Amino acid sequence: MGNEELTYHVPVLLMPSVDGMEIQPDGTYVDVTFGGGGHSREILSRLGDGGRLLGFDQDEDAERNIVDNPHFIFVRSNFRYLHNFLRYHDIEEVDAILADLGVSSHHFDDSERGFSFRFDGALDMRMNKRAGDTAADIINNYDEERLADIFYLYGELKNSRKLASVLVKTRAGQKITTIGEFLEVIKPLFGREREKKELAKVFQALRIEVNQEMEALKEMLYAATEALKPGGRLVVITYHSLEDRMVKNMMKTGNVEGKMEKDFFGNVQTPFRLVNNKVIVPDEAEIERNPRSRSAKLRIAEKK
Repeated sequence: MGNEELTYHVPVLLMPSVDGMEIQPDGTYVDVTFGGGGHSREILSRLGDGGRLLGFDQDEDAERNIVDNPHFIFVRSNFRYLHNFLRYHDIEEVDAILADLGVSSHHFDDSERGFSFRFDGALDMRMNKRAGDTAADIINNYDEERLADIFYLYGELKNSRKLASVLVKTRAGQKITTIGEFLEVIKPLFGREREKKELAKVFQALRIEVNQEMEALKEMLYAATEALKPGGRLVVITYHSLEDRMVKNMMKTGNVEGKMEKDFFGNVQTPFRLVNNKVIVPDEAEIERNPRSRSAKLRIAEKK
């Protein structure tokens, strides 16, 4: 593993997640969150001549990490289009799908991407820099109620209404376009002792909205359920309660809402069998090596 990949993103729960995929040398696999390529490299190391791996990433920066391997196909796209690209590559079923839903360390550490409140820079936050609204577009154009909903739903911020109100009042005088300008407006709303945690929630909420992360995750989970062959594995690492709830619901009930569907005889219909009833988390050694892994949760399910 090169230094470039390590600085881009340290793969979280690497062995437990790839072990959970139950790699067969001639199987077909998908890593829907290629990023720095750490998980993909480990998967490729376990493949034989008949094996293949598709790696998805919508971020052009991830292309620097493409693995030079005849068994690897890089797909420059959002993982919500999993179904379309499997069909494009004439793949009907796959043996396992891995998703590491964390934001690459690279994004937090690149001041130009606008993902972190540690740097000043453009208020952007787009994973795909070629398309869509930036965080600044959202801050300046959404109405007050919609802004409050985003901060409440995606950031679980108790003062979401106050936050939205202050932003709307400020932007009436001058557009908010940089991280510095944004922080100047919102910092006074948070107490010094909890400031970092609360700011992290604000930035998380904006990032989720900018990249339509919840909608994309929902589409990917349904596409993955269809694409897996019987006995195939769905392996997902989550980092916050919203996405973890969706993944847990999908694995337990076959839908993201968690509705128990019953057949005529009253039996619960679910496409999956849980492989680990208890969620897998990083051990102390991994958290010490990579503090950003602290909130990671790994869930594994097998298609019936």
